[in-house]
Amino acid sequence: MNIKDMCKSLRLAYVADIYEKIPFENETQYLEALFQKEFELREEAKAERLIKKAKFANHKNLAHFQWGDQVRFPPQINRTELKDLHFISKKENVVLTGSPGTGKTHLATGLGREACKKGYEVRFYRVSDLVDILERMWREGKLQQFRNRFKKVDLIILDEMGYIPFSKEGAELLFQLITDWYEQKSLIITSNLEFSQWNRIFVDSRLTAALVDRVIHHAHVLTFSGDSYRVSHALSRQNN
Repeated sequence: MNIKDMCKSLRLAYVADIYEKIPFENETQYLEALFQKEFELREEAKAERLIKKAKFANHKNLAHFQWGDQVRFPPQINRTELKDLHFISKKENVVLTGSPGTGKTHLATGLGREACKKGYEVRFYRVSDLVDILERMWREGKLQQFRNRFKKVDLIILDEMGYIPFSKEGAELLFQLITDWYEQKSLIITSNLEFSQWNRIFVDSRLTAALVDRVIHHAHVLTFSGDSYRVSHALSRQNN
C-alpha cells in the first residue's frame, strides 16, 4: 500500500499531497507541522463548502467593508463584538436599517462569510425570493419539508425586508418561519424601513406587531445613514 492509499484509508485528505513540502527540523516538529497543515486545509475546505451552501448573492466580505460614521451602533455592542460573532452562539439577531445603498447587504454578507469560516451553517435569502419559495412549497404540500431544512442552520440572513409588499398568505408563511426560528437561530435582517413602517409590507397590523416583537426581543439594531455608495460611485465616475 502506497502513501496515498494509506492516507485515504486513514481519511487524511491532504497529507499525501503536502508531506514533501513540510520543512524538517526534527521528528516532532515535522509531525506537528504536517498535521497542523492537514487541520488548516480541512477547515478551509469546510468553510468553502459552507459558503457554497449559504448561497450568498455576492462575493463581498468584511475586509472590504468601509466602516465609518454612517453606521450607528446600539450601546450593547461595538464593531469588534459584532465581528466576533458572539451573537450567533447567543441566538441573538442583528437588524441593519437605513437607506438603500449604504452598505447593509455588504455588512450582512461579510458577517455571514465570517460565520461560515468559523464553522456555522448559514443561509442567505432575499426576502422576496424566500416568500416566493414559501408560497410555492405551501401550494405543493412541501412546506414542512422546507421548514425542516433549517434544523441545523445557525444563522439566516434575510436581505431587503421591505422592498416588495407581500400577499396576506406570503406574510403569514414568513411569520410562521420566523416564529420557528425565534430563540432557536440567529437572524441578520437588512431593511430600508424602520420597524414602525413594516406594516406596509405585512398589511396585517397584529401580525406585524407580533413579528417585530420576535425580531427585536434579542436584537442589536444598527442604523445606516448617508448617501448611497452606488450613487456616489456613479457620480464620481461621471465627474472624472
